[in-house]
Amino acid sequence: MKNKIFIACISLALLTGCNSFLDQEPLSQLSPEQYLSTEENLAAYATDLYNTLPVHETGSWGRWLDDNNTDNMAYVNPSDIFAPGYWRVSQTGGSYEFAAIYRCNYFLDFVLPLYEKGSITGVAPNIRHYIGEVYFFRAWQYFSKLKALGDFPIITKTLADDLEALTAESKRMPRNEVARFILSDLDKALEYMQSTPPVGGTNRLGQDCVHLFKSRVALYEGTWLKYFKGTAFVPNGPGWPGKDKSYNSDYQYPAGSIDQEIEYFLIEAMNEAKIVADKYGLTDNTGIFQNNANEASNPYFDMFGASDMNTYPEVLLWKQYSQAAGVVNSVVEFAAAANQGWGMTKSMLDAFIMNNGKPIYATGSSYNGDADLSTITQGRDSRAEIFFKKPGNRNLHSAAGPESYEIEPYPNIVNSTSSMKYTTGLTIRKGLNFDGSYSVRDRSIVGCIIFRAVEAYLNYMEACYEKSGALDGDAQKYWKAIRERSKVDDYNITIANTNMTVEAQTDWGAYSAGKLVDPVLFNIRRERRCEFIGEGMRWDDLVRWRSMDHLLTKNYIPEGCNFWDEMYKSANKDENGAEVTFKDSGEEGSNISSRSFKYLRPYAILKTNNDVYDGYTWQKAHYLNPVPVREMELLSPDEKAETSVLYQNPYWSTKIGEVAEE
Repeated sequence: MKNKIFIACISLALLTGCNSFLDQEPLSQLSPEQYLSTEENLAAYATDLYNTLPVHETGSWGRWLDDNNTDNMAYVNPSDIFAPGYWRVSQTGGSYEFAAIYRCNYFLDFVLPLYEKGSITGVAPNIRHYIGEVYFFRAWQYFSKLKALGDFPIITKTLADDLEALTAESKRMPRNEVARFILSDLDKALEYMQSTPPVGGTNRLGQDCVHLFKSRVALYEGTWLKYFKGTAFVPNGPGWPGKDKSYNSDYQYPAGSIDQEIEYFLIEAMNEAKIVADKYGLTDNTGIFQNNANEASNPYFDMFGASDMNTYPEVLLWKQYSQAAGVVNSVVEFAAAANQGWGMTKSMLDAFIMNNGKPIYATGSSYNGDADLSTITQGRDSRAEIFFKKPGNRNLHSAAGPESYEIEPYPNIVNSTSSMKYTTGLTIRKGLNFDGSYSVRDRSIVGCIIFRAVEAYLNYMEACYEKSGALDGDAQKYWKAIRERSKVDDYNITIANTNMTVEAQTDWGAYSAGKLVDPVLFNIRRERRCEFIGEGMRWDDLVRWRSMDHLLTKNYIPEGCNFWDEMYKSANKDENGAEVTFKDSGEEGSNISSRSFKYLRPYAILKTNNDVYDGYTWQKAHYLNPVPVREMELLSPDEKAETSVLYQNPYWSTKIGEVAEE
């Protein structure tokens, strides 16, 4: 009961405040010292912060839709981010808020003095662990700010409701300083946390999660600085807006130069990744999709849709669901149907090479072509074979719910219900559990993976090559292990047969800063793309690689399956089984993209009032979110954005409703 009251107090605190950076103390007759003085309540407070992690939710396909707005995935409707004139500077809202950071600072402000005085009752190592968890969550929040906004204030304490104090603490720090602060918070987390949590197993953070996250943050910042070097998006770059503020005008990199700063972060990424990579092997993969209940299971496939992930050492942190507790999701319902309208792209499918190690276009690859949906993954990387759905495959080993398919049908391209529409004709079943009872709305209890160890392998490989232009023995070992799990031949064969001109036609990761990368680096990126299909890594990767610059000069048209060679003959029924008349003129009444395109183009059905009919475009500003105008006004002596202690991100205006300048 005390825990519930305590959490309620915390929630109330988050609803009261004069602006986004200030929240008041919990409005309760009970002092924080009364609650923040027991191991039990420290655990409750930290537990509440787990709600800030990305997990599956009810009524959706969960985290599996997180690759949207990349070259991996396309939804029924396109994002405004790729259409000119839609993303605008807002007055309020956006990513510039401090509620979750405040929760962490509030805890640390009260708990650390109590801990030092020995005033907290409970088991000392457990108390320390929960303190460490809060350091982790503050780092987690700051990483989200780093990705969205770049430069950001580093606020480590609760602040008084005083404009002068708020202004002094709200100066935007250079992004690499924010990244260094995140790493320091994670070091604090490691200092306080136990190797394994006191309770909860892998449903709760342990030290290895922290090491893995450190490698992710360091790799992100190291590659961002490398690829945005010489632009307004890095400290001291030409046009960097921080230079115009006195508090940043004389800024110098802690490592001495931007190149040394890049090296610092890449070394950190390697060191932290190696700790995890050397400790954990990879879950076994048979390379075969279990089409029937009496066939051998595939542990690698099952891992992503398991209701209990404790048996998979590769899974370092996951969220558990329970029907009894009312903590459920809808993942299986949509995984066994049309992925809730999110479709995978031709680009994503084409990234999967053949099991002989050759890209699909290479001489001697033995690629079957893509005219027949049932054979498009034959002889390829087993990750494509087991995760891409094909007509006739059994999605479920028992009766399906009303919105799911026990047997995968030919894709319904023109379904009137968006959640059942096969937007691109290509869908994945990653996260699927074969239990048909889970396919009923909000009855799924498959777990949600938050951290898994293979990321450490991939982080190390990339950081190593970015740092030195070569792969050391560890990087080679990790890459070999991933290929062995995928049932794909030597990565050197892939590199030797990679044609970057061909890859550049559809894969955004072929570019950094508008230029093609070399085949080794590209294939490291390809490996990452194929391993994390549907897991929400792609957007962050493309942004830090500065991979969208080529869209400044050349539109990108998202495409799906090869529909007009053969598939249209079979995939010609609506949701009621009635034969469909395909209309592909591009004019009013059209229900599908033109057969002259051969491949489905989900955003090229109607020409009228369609800003992405001819494909995606990009603007430089879109690598970062704009700072809302009101946030700048609140920290200005005359409530004008131009005189604020804050500054706007590159190529964004300080006027409400304005679009990006470039």
